[in-house]
Amino acid sequence: MNIMEKGTGIMAGALFAAIALTGCGTEAAKADAMVATGDDGVVESGRYTLDPETPAWKLDTKEDSELTWYVNADWWNTSWGEDVVTRKMKEDLKVNINFLVGDDTKLNTFFAGEDMPDMITIFDASSQVAQKADTWAYSLQELADNYDPYFYKVAAEDTLNWFKLADGNTYGYADYSNTQADYDSDLLPAKTAFAIRDDVYEAIGKPSMESQEDFLAALGMIKEQFPDLVPLGFNNFETDGTSSLGDTLQDYLGVKIVNDDNSHYNRNLDEDYLSWVHTLSEAYRAGYINDDSFTDDNTAWQEKLTIGKYACIMVDGTAQQSGFLTQFTGDTGHAYIAIDGPKSTTGNTPKLNQAGISGWMVTYVSKTCKDPAKAIQLYTYLLDEEGEILTNFGIEGETYVVNEDGSFSLTQEMKDFQSADNDRFKKEIRIGEFIPFGHDKYKALSRDSFPDSIKQMQEWGKGKLYPHFVLENAVPDAGTPEARNYAAIKTFWSTTLVSLIRSGSDEEFDQTLEAYKQFLDENGWDDIETAMTEKIKANAEKLGN
Repeated sequence: MNIMEKGTGIMAGALFAAIALTGCGTEAAKADAMVATGDDGVVESGRYTLDPETPAWKLDTKEDSELTWYVNADWWNTSWGEDVVTRKMKEDLKVNINFLVGDDTKLNTFFAGEDMPDMITIFDASSQVAQKADTWAYSLQELADNYDPYFYKVAAEDTLNWFKLADGNTYGYADYSNTQADYDSDLLPAKTAFAIRDDVYEAIGKPSMESQEDFLAALGMIKEQFPDLVPLGFNNFETDGTSSLGDTLQDYLGVKIVNDDNSHYNRNLDEDYLSWVHTLSEAYRAGYINDDSFTDDNTAWQEKLTIGKYACIMVDGTAQQSGFLTQFTGDTGHAYIAIDGPKSTTGNTPKLNQAGISGWMVTYVSKTCKDPAKAIQLYTYLLDEEGEILTNFGIEGETYVVNEDGSFSLTQEMKDFQSADNDRFKKEIRIGEFIPFGHDKYKALSRDSFPDSIKQMQEWGKGKLYPHFVLENAVPDAGTPEARNYAAIKTFWSTTLVSLIRSGSDEEFDQTLEAYKQFLDENGWDDIETAMTEKIKANAEKLGN
């Protein structure tokens, strides 16, 4: 065990002990805070009477609630009631919130002492803090039953089931947690595309680029007719990453997610995928892929997007790249458009990924919460349509209008404000910034949610999304030999993929691939797959598969 591993183990053990101590120490505080609802459904001496058909925040007569809410991120905006969005929340909920922020070190101090915040938001649902939540947080079922049964109407049952711990209760709720129903709704925008400059596409005769032969032929025409452009580009490679030529290309080709028996499947060795990696190697040898593409950082990649340097791009995270694509559109009058690019040689259809069921920010109510009733009301408020519209669009007539077709648009005044001074807009209006409990599907209510530069790409992606829920949090547990070996293999694959594409011959390609397979054998791949299969099967059970 090296020093870093040893230190990590000590910290994890200390945190585990701290959580256990906090759980024991908060029982007395819990007795004070959690005032059981009477048989008549009345909360705290007539504060309000429970009504399953009405959100409790509309019934609560308490005027001066206060909550401390810790967000484990230094970048979180801690202001409350000073912008359009939180001012309305404060008015509706009759609550003052004192936000605290920090990093893992500060988070750990809460569990080492007794002064816990009322609410805590973290970013890792598989962490020890999350897995031991039953020792320090209220279950959401307990809170809803005692204080706000309307919560069950706005919380996604699949999300509640996904976050259940071994005792059958759910303690945290995540923002941007997508369910199967969300994927089926067509309200989630695709974030992956194979795109080409429309002027280039027109000039080369709009050829098919679906088969490997047609793909190479089209890139050849581009190189001949547009010598100043890079025929094919892709997201920048990062440490341990595979750009948009790893999982993203696999999804595009419809490579299966797991085996039929829910055992782990090594998608990197899928024959269909590897045949396309070989095609990329042929493209590299022909000069259709630039060496810089493997070394450019994110800034360099985005600068080239801005000037339309790439004729074609395999792009992931279109929303994050939209601003750079917009600049290219504005400067040239042309745009990148999504087309049917590389196609499976075995007849698979695309399985494009989007945000998963684990979401991002996970929020809990601690057992020392001074006002657990108000805390669960906050959950309900933000998960309900009224709260989602407020956080995404603001206040009707003030910041947005409803169009004849039912869609939402920001007022012209707000659009001008945002365009002229976006930083001040974020501070004073805060639309789209208050994201705990947020959800992507509400962005579909407005044509203003995304810039024009990616709307066609999102339209192309409809019907092609496929949930990867079963793979979420399925990597080996931190600190285990399997986790260390998995990290080494992940790093080795990222360099292997680059070497495969840049191979100078078929023989070199085959040798590089064999070296990867040998590395798997030498680093306990069978044990890794066993560990991951166990987690995948547990996920499948939670999902009812």
